[in-house]
Amino acid sequence: MATPPPPGIPLPPEHELALIDRELTQLDARRTYLLARREWLLRLPVPSAAPNGRAAHTPSSPARPREASAPGAQNVLLTLGAVLLAVAALAFTLVSWGSLGIAGRSAVLAVVTAAALGAPALLLRRGLRSTAESVAAVGLLLTVLDAYAVYAVATPDTDGTAYAAGAAAVLAALWAGYARALPRLVVPLPAALLTAQLPLPLAAVAAAAGPVGTGWALLATAALDAALVLLVPGVRARAAVSGPAAVSGAVLGAGALLSGLSEIAPAGSAGAAAGPALLLAACAALGVAVAWREPSATAASAVGGLAGIAATGGALRPGLPADWAVPAFLLLALPLLATVRASGLPAAVRRGLTGAGAGVAALAALSALLPAVGSLALRITVLGEVWASTTPSPQAYGPGAAAAVTLLVAAGAAGWLARVVPRPGPGAVAVVLGWAGLFAAPLLCGLPVAAVLAVQLVVTAAAGVGAVRLGRGPGYAAAACAVVGALNLAVAALDGRAATFAVFGLLGAGCAAGAAWRPAPLPVRAGAAVLAVGYAAALAAALGALWGLAASWWALPLLAVPAAVAAAGPRLGPVRLPAEAAAGSVGAVALLLASWPWEPARAALVCALAGVVCAGAAVRAERRGLGWAAGALFLAATWIRLSASGVQVPEAYTLPVTVPALVVGLLRRRRDPRASSWTAYGPGLGATLLPSLLAAWGDPHWQRPLLLGLAALAVTLLGAHRRLQAPLLLGGATLAAVALHELAPYVVQVADALPRWLPPALAGLLLLVVGATYEKRLRDARRLRAALGRLR
Repeated sequence: MATPPPPGIPLPPEHELALIDRELTQLDARRTYLLARREWLLRLPVPSAAPNGRAAHTPSSPARPREASAPGAQNVLLTLGAVLLAVAALAFTLVSWGSLGIAGRSAVLAVVTAAALGAPALLLRRGLRSTAESVAAVGLLLTVLDAYAVYAVATPDTDGTAYAAGAAAVLAALWAGYARALPRLVVPLPAALLTAQLPLPLAAVAAAAGPVGTGWALLATAALDAALVLLVPGVRARAAVSGPAAVSGAVLGAGALLSGLSEIAPAGSAGAAAGPALLLAACAALGVAVAWREPSATAASAVGGLAGIAATGGALRPGLPADWAVPAFLLLALPLLATVRASGLPAAVRRGLTGAGAGVAALAALSALLPAVGSLALRITVLGEVWASTTPSPQAYGPGAAAAVTLLVAAGAAGWLARVVPRPGPGAVAVVLGWAGLFAAPLLCGLPVAAVLAVQLVVTAAAGVGAVRLGRGPGYAAAACAVVGALNLAVAALDGRAATFAVFGLLGAGCAAGAAWRPAPLPVRAGAAVLAVGYAAALAAALGALWGLAASWWALPLLAVPAAVAAAGPRLGPVRLPAEAAAGSVGAVALLLASWPWEPARAALVCALAGVVCAGAAVRAERRGLGWAAGALFLAATWIRLSASGVQVPEAYTLPVTVPALVVGLLRRRRDPRASSWTAYGPGLGATLLPSLLAAWGDPHWQRPLLLGLAALAVTLLGAHRRLQAPLLLGGATLAAVALHELAPYVVQVADALPRWLPPALAGLLLLVVGATYEKRLRDARRLRAALGRLR
């Protein structure tokens, strides 16, 4: 329990009052507990052997459970009592009031109200604080009923809203005085504060002041609340009013701000906007003033900054063209951004104003970025009819130069902020906004197509240079902008023949230069190499279209791109891998183009040329794997040509190749016993087995499947005997395929004869068996894999 300080050490009155209240509360709780304990002890049964006739308490006897604490039960009873008294007073006022005369009414009002308001003083002297609070709440409610009764009897013709405003002011003053007279009561002071929020707004409504007048009333009340929070002396009083006053002030200030915004937005002239602008300026001043005195009121400063921008911009907007309103608001936000370096301002004011300026700048940039992106996306309509000169008119691009100016100003602000606050985020934002403004400016301003493409080429090149010169965050943003710009330019250039070749050629050359620029980061160089290969392929396809070739014949000029990349080889340096991957994709596209629509002569020619390219690349030791691709392409070209020529006996062409290939493989194995059987015998065996297998599947006679099956059996047995992997697997797979071909008709017949339910049942049974022996099957598979791995 807290003890009072020695008499020689005085405390401030408010501290001493708080200490005394805390001690009295603890004494009340202790007294209540002891009384309850005494009552429980008296109700215990008295044992026969208890001395002196007193009840002996057995330690092991269980105590009766307590469902509610004494102070809790007391508060419930007091609350219920106060509610019942309030209901009774309300019923009396509404029902029985008319049966009394003027004297009776006055007497009842005076006696009941005086008793309810005077009783708490006596109760506090006796230490019954909770009871005093409940009675005081009833007394405050009675004063409200008294005010209503006075209105109903004495002034029934008075305007209700005006009377409510006056009554609220009187009641707030009375309750504040009552709280000052009995400072130990908690309820009166917050009640007076909340009631004081009503007079001015109600008076404005009664006077039909309109939205602006009501806004001024709300703002004046919010200013009084702020003054209470910031200027009220005394710890106890400030603790009682600071929370309700802060909440009330924030709500009323927001109402005043919304009133000003709702009136200034549709204003059609400077005169109509003057009143709302003045209200918004007052809101701004109040927000900044609160943040100036309160270190934690950053939000108030931010709202004040936004209100100031809205006030100034709203007053200027009616005299500006509609497209230039957004740049005007952005220019007004720039001074607030500059406060980030104003060391003379309090921290809360500086942070709030900077945040407000940054928010307005972000909204302005976003509102300008959307039409700029839309104007660039509109170019996709060119793909509907290439080389038709169908570029949309400049009027289709929306706000024109205003959007470009907004983006450039916002980019400058973000760049300045990146220098003042060294972080990668503002720098990357500055790069993106600056690129968007410069790239879309000629299009939004309606320049000729040639000028638009020329300016955008320069901007794209500048973004590519920025990807190298700038830091990590801004540099990557510049690289992304360069890629997006290059792709957008590629789409736009398809509108005309000359533009296509000029733009693709310049972009390809620029990307090639970027890939070769050694100071550039490796990811940037790799991306530039991929783009360079892509633009070279696009030029090749454009040449095919210019020559009047069908799309399927574009494969021939397209193959020149992977051939050039393969010839460059090691000279590509660290970007060789991404360049070769892109070239491989171009080669795959060429093969797809050559196969649709199907024409054997063209497909064979393209496969053969692609095989030549792969074979040329496989000359280098580090690209030996492409030799397999070259062989497969050569084989495909051969058999496509043979199939087109109507060859019925492919063995006449494959065996002359297989025999020398097997001899060469045998000689290599003798020189290098560690050589794989796939390298030595795989090409030779595959050259005969695979074509013969394809021919056997379409052969209705029995001779070829029989001979092929015997040959495959011999190869399989030889591979097993010599422990060679390639003959074993190739021969076994061929033998299994031949057997399946021979059994297929019988399987079909059996399947037709079986009931429909039997295959699913067998499949389910098989799954059950495999699942039950899963571990054993897994071990068998591992042993089989190990056995195959030991083969050569």
